[in-house]
Parts: sequence; structure tokens; C-alpha cells
Amino acid sequence: MATLNLVDIGKLSLSQKLFIKKEDLHEDTWSPIRDDYPGGNIYLTLDQLLRYTVSHSDNNGCDILLELIGGTETVQKFINKQGIKDFVIKVNEQEMRTWENLYINTTTPLATTELLEKFYKGKVIKKKSTKYLYQIMVECSRGLTWMKAGLPEGTELAHRTGISGTNENNLRVAMNDVGIVKLPNGKHLIISIYLKNITETRESTEKIISDITKETWKYYSTK
Repeated sequence: MATLNLVDIGKLSLSQKLFIKKEDLHEDTWSPIRDDYPGGNIYLTLDQLLRYTVSHSDNNGCDILLELIGGTETVQKFINKQGIKDFVIKVNEQEMRTWENLYINTTTPLATTELLEKFYKGKVIKKKSTKYLYQIMVECSRGLTWMKAGLPEGTELAHRTGISGTNENNLRVAMNDVGIVKLPNGKHLIISIYLKNITETRESTEKIISDITKETWKYYSTK
């Protein structure tokens, strides 16, 4: 949203090309860009970079975008400007490779749901950018066994997933899924699921997210 806001005001363009250096594509992190272009030193459009980051959860893409727009401070100010107070972003993906730093960036399910509602209603970025971001969230290729698995097949879901690794005690800091679900009556349901300090297996945690989504769908789809 913060990046597309800069597109809206003419400071950036989706068609502009950005040079991605090899050293930008860090190893040992989830990065489809690096998998597709292991040698780096390539040009990607801003559109491509956003799709890698939003639709495919590319951690390197996220950090390249952050550097482009002025760092985490730009995002912090932009989200606070939307009236969202329970939101802290101080470290990027690369910095979160340090265990303690995984606890620095925070928000709440309620704050995220409020932000997604404002976004969906077109109160955050322009109509064209809202439609664009919504669509690349629909095209999210991650978390197919999470929130998406709790919905009837073919249900439209615009979402973003998030997951940390585990430490030597198999403690996982977080697994999250937030999204906008299209209901049978054409209306939309916004749901934000954040799980923290997880000791369950990954499969069990995914099922928790799926089950919460399933029960929420059951309740709202009959309204």
C-alpha cells in the first residue's frame, strides 16, 4: 500500500525498471526472484517486484521495495496516517534473521482488519491501485493449506501469509494469514489470524488457521 501510494502521487510507476543486484538476492531466505534469477544483476519492473513480493511472499523483494520507498519509517508513517495505531515496523526481512528481531514488528488482528477494511473500501489508495493490489493478493500462491483450505473450493480470497522459522526448541514465533473473503451473497468478510509463540507442529498450526476460517465462513455465509 505504501509503495502504491507513491505510484498514485506520481513518484513511482509500475512500468519503471529497477536494477536488482546479485547482492540484493540473499541466500537462506524465501525468494522466488533469486530462484528465477540466481545470478541477479537484472532489471525487473516495479509491477514484477510487487507481484513477487505480494503474490509469492518474496523476502528479498520485500526488502528491495522497502529500500526503494525510504525504509520501514515510510511504511510506519503511512499506516499511522490511515488512523491505524497498533502497528510497528522497524526491521526488514534481512534484519529479522536475528531471532530477537522477530518480535519487533507488531500489530493486532483488529488493527489489520481495520486497515484491510479501509483498503477494500478505497480509503487508503486510489481506485486503480486498490483493484491492482486486491488482484495480486487473490493470486497469492502461498498458504494453500492455511486460510484457503478452510473455504469452499473456488472461493475468492485476497490474502497475505506470514511465517517465521523455529528455534532449537521448535518454538515458532509466528504464523499469520490475513485476508478478504468474498461471500456467496457478494459481500465480503475480512479476517485476520495471528498465532504467536507456537509449539504445535506446522501441520497442526496450519489446521488451526484453516479451522478458524472454516467456522467463520460457516457463520457469515448464512447471514
